Amino acid sequence: MSWKDTLPPVRGRIMKDAALAPFTWFRVGGPADVVFLPEDVPDLCEFLKALDPGIPVMAIGVGSNLLVRDRGVDGVVIRLGKAFAEVTPRGESRLYAGAAALDAQVAKVAAQNGIAGLEFYRGVPGTIGGAIVMNAGCYGAETKDVLVEAYAVTRTGEEVTLSNAHMGYSYRHSDPENLIYLGALYQGTPDDPAAVTERMDAITARREQTQPIREKTGGSTFKNPEGQGDRKLSAWQCVDQAGWRGRLFGGAKFSELHSNFMINTGEATAADLEGLGEAVRADVKTQLGIDLHWEIKRIGKTAH
Repeated sequence: MSWKDTLPPVRGRIMKDAALAPFTWFRVGGPADVVFLPEDVPDLCEFLKALDPGIPVMAIGVGSNLLVRDRGVDGVVIRLGKAFAEVTPRGESRLYAGAAALDAQVAKVAAQNGIAGLEFYRGVPGTIGGAIVMNAGCYGAETKDVLVEAYAVTRTGEEVTLSNAHMGYSYRHSDPENLIYLGALYQGTPDDPAAVTERMDAITARREQTQPIREKTGGSTFKNPEGQGDRKLSAWQCVDQAGWRGRLFGGAKFSELHSNFMINTGEATAADLEGLGEAVRADVKTQLGIDLHWEIKRIGKTAH
């Protein structure tokens, strides 16, 4: 008998040997041993408390910045649903957003309530859970600028609250590990809803003009390089100068529109996409002397 046959009882939904590709924007990758869609926070906590501590657990959002390898993922993958997608003003220009809430929706609700400072989320694909983990941002603003505190569950099912300072934020990075985020409280500033909406619409227009948002993509592939001295190249410029804009690698390529966006042209495997990224990293290192680091999160079993 497998551990999958002795899982704790839940009120949510459990799927065994479940395909993960449909949960990702790249639409590639193998299955997870188990996918758990909890009904609510207590359901999630009780499941984690009762689950064998030796079984690996990870959470995913809408898979906008995620590459699942072709051999799939060991253990339990948790995906939060509607019960974790609340977005509610909390007074004094504050806003609570559940981990499953879309970043763009959070920006819209903030604008409707005259809360400025969260407009940048309109340009960030994905959900708040991922934004908390990776200090997501764009156009000069990021999560650490507005987050008051984050709420999470530990691997053992205990609820915890983390202040902004506890997050240890740096560029596209946070310190805490092995947590499943439930949501966050944000602090903005009061402003006219029309003015906030206008700035948000400008971000939307800029994104639509400069990013391949209707392709099977994963957002920014690499973090912008840091510590280059006088050479301030963005990640897309590195990809471009190494000659990889629009160049096919199996069924994958970097977009002609924005060369830090990797695209599944329709037939790509996860190995194609990861192989492309690694080939680009190698060429950029050789040609430019710059180390590119993945921004896309890659999960799952590597090839034999």
